[in-house]
Amino acid sequence: MHQWYNESMKNAVILHGTDETPKYMWLPWIKKELEKKGYSVSIPQLPQADHPMLENWLPVALKETYTEETILLGHSAGGPLQLSVLENITTRIKQAILVAGYARVKGDEKEADPIVQKSYKWEKIANHVENIIFINSDNDPWGCDDKEGRYMLDNVGKGTLIIPKGEGHMGSERFNQQYNEFPLLLKLID
Repeated sequence: MHQWYNESMKNAVILHGTDETPKYMWLPWIKKELEKKGYSVSIPQLPQADHPMLENWLPVALKETYTEETILLGHSAGGPLQLSVLENITTRIKQAILVAGYARVKGDEKEADPIVQKSYKWEKIANHVENIIFINSDNDPWGCDDKEGRYMLDNVGKGTLIIPKGEGHMGSERFNQQYNEFPLLLKLID
């Protein structure tokens, strides 16, 4: 834990997705907005972002500070990483929001996705977060859609699923979805 960090201070950890950086789409915007609300915000650059692997990403994510006041946000491949973080931390954090997250291999992939665990300890995940929200649109081009959101919600056994209509991946250069701001996300943060 950083010496300057105050245990009672609100903080947010934001985990980017595949081929993303801390400057991707809505990430800098939400960082700035949360800082205005008094949060200390960290968006770590995850290694080899073009090929997310749990063995490389999880140690970086676990170096972050997690307290009872922590908000954990993630986009796309940051979603399965969030689930792994929640499974591995010992603190119960305040809130986790998975945007276009997933917990199963996507699309036509026959091999395991190296960011997705073979199985999750769902009860442990649920016990380590007070409030969990899944935001999965009804037309995500990579299959991180409302069905995947429902799968995660059903397995965690608590939380909220929000299904924006026609919002795709909620930020994608490949599909020209410019999500430079994300007001809904800001409204959901405790």
